[in-house]
Amino acid sequence: MSRTYLTERFPFLLPLRKKQRRFCFYAKMKLDSRTYSKDIQNELFPNIVFESSCDLYNPNTGFDMKYQENKVFNLKLASKKINHLLIRPNETFSLFQCIKDADKKTPYKDGLVVEHGVLKTDYAGGLCQISNSLFWVFLHSPLTILERHGHTKKDFKEPDSDAVLGCDSTIAEGWLDLKMINLTSDTYQIEIEFTDQKIIMRLRSAKKLHYHYDIVNGPCVYYRKDSLIFEEVDVIQVILNEKNEKIASRVLYRNKCEIGYELDESVLTRGISA
Repeated sequence: MSRTYLTERFPFLLPLRKKQRRFCFYAKMKLDSRTYSKDIQNELFPNIVFESSCDLYNPNTGFDMKYQENKVFNLKLASKKINHLLIRPNETFSLFQCIKDADKKTPYKDGLVVEHGVLKTDYAGGLCQISNSLFWVFLHSPLTILERHGHTKKDFKEPDSDAVLGCDSTIAEGWLDLKMINLTSDTYQIEIEFTDQKIIMRLRSAKKLHYHYDIVNGPCVYYRKDSLIFEEVDVIQVILNEKNEKIASRVLYRNKCEIGYELDESVLTRGISA
């Protein structure tokens, strides 16, 4: 039996609950003794550690495309607080610490969000696309994951990108954040660019790295359980030298999520390899 939240029974309590969670969310960061990245440098570092691009518009949501336009507006607004951000040694990157005041002067628009497991429209919807892109880029670097939450359900097919399966990162202010810490001796810089159709994310460094990262999947399995369809896949990080020779590899985590759209029945009966 699924859990019923108090705010589902009494929806009028939700704004108060969100306000309470946001206060505790930021108070905890203020008191946790970490140094959070906040400095923007207009001049870009010379070396690109990794670059990724993803389609901005997804026609597979089942909602009016105006919410995709609103999402792009929200992404551009939030990105102003992250673009050219420096992540210095021993600093922690928190997505919400960076963008918490992005809508102070210009409000976000309504976009798609998941609330209590239901896909709906709400204020600031669609920001998960920026956390997805950032997480994918961070995985290709020496930065260390502190906090990441995968989507528990894929309600629709994802837009085209270069990311492999299981590399998403959902966020919810007051509840879920994306955090990384720089435990290296080098400084890194985030760069975000928008074209008409894509969001392009780059991680830059002051010093050139003499190795690079590849993120791959282990075997991917789809199965049915209690009438629901699930996807499970390992996310593996491979480290390679300048000659593209493998130095090391490790399984970062096993990602599991529900699939909320139709799949070919043959995939469910025999499973597939990613």
